[in-house]
Amino acid sequence: MLIERKWKKWVYFYLPMAVFILFTLFPFYWMAITAFRPDEELYATWRQPNAAPLWTLHPTFEHVIGLMKTTAFPTWLWNTMLIAIVSTLISLVCGMFAGYALARLRFRGSEFLGTAIFITYLVPQTLLFIPLADIIRDLHLGNTPWALMLTYPTFLIPFCTWLLMGYFKTIPKELEECARIDGATRFGAMVRIIFPVAIPGILSAGIFAFTLSWNEFIYALVFMASADQNHELLVADFEVDVLDGVKTILVVLVQIADRDGRHVGLLPVPSLYPFTDPVRPVT
Repeated sequence: MLIERKWKKWVYFYLPMAVFILFTLFPFYWMAITAFRPDEELYATWRQPNAAPLWTLHPTFEHVIGLMKTTAFPTWLWNTMLIAIVSTLISLVCGMFAGYALARLRFRGSEFLGTAIFITYLVPQTLLFIPLADIIRDLHLGNTPWALMLTYPTFLIPFCTWLLMGYFKTIPKELEECARIDGATRFGAMVRIIFPVAIPGILSAGIFAFTLSWNEFIYALVFMASADQNHELLVADFEVDVLDGVKTILVVLVQIADRDGRHVGLLPVPSLYPFTDPVRPVT
């Protein structure tokens, strides 16, 4: 009986879990091993003699060194982190207060307003970046980090509000009522009681908001436009021209080539950021 249980546990749990983990982690392994391959192995086919498609026989740091020395990659990464963090903080603060108001306060149209906020998040960015570009131009914020810090919350705040509104509804009202009986104001009960209890939900909203701002592409491409100089970024099989100015890095395997098409660098950005999505420039 015990042997049969072990056999079933291996078949129904351990083996499927091993396949799932391998399937999930293999892209990260592939990006890491590709970053340290020499050019000869990168361009070699799997059918060539002595080919090693799943590992490298001659690891090199040439691509990483070339990326750091020939590009402003550290500056791009710093700009990325700064804009993503500031946008996330702004969105979290607004989302916390808006989510609490929609979850706790009862007024005419509150349910409709909550749904409308979520629908706002679903509006395609291709419809929003044109009017936002006019605002950025009128405020003379183009090609500055503030252009993204102030436009990213337009889609992050509705997301955080909807997410936190649902979490606040799961918190018992009795906690807040007890604080009110002890003399706390509604604002004090919200800040001292509800927000600390909602820390798991706030952290979840913050992680998702940070990921969304990190992976955003259209706004960064439009609002950071400067025609001084072009650099060619080759991402997987796609070729994208990214303009100078407040530049962005891609949250994927980044391969940089110069104007003559010569290979300059290759680096797996997921080693710097664990939650990745393909193809994202960040300022």
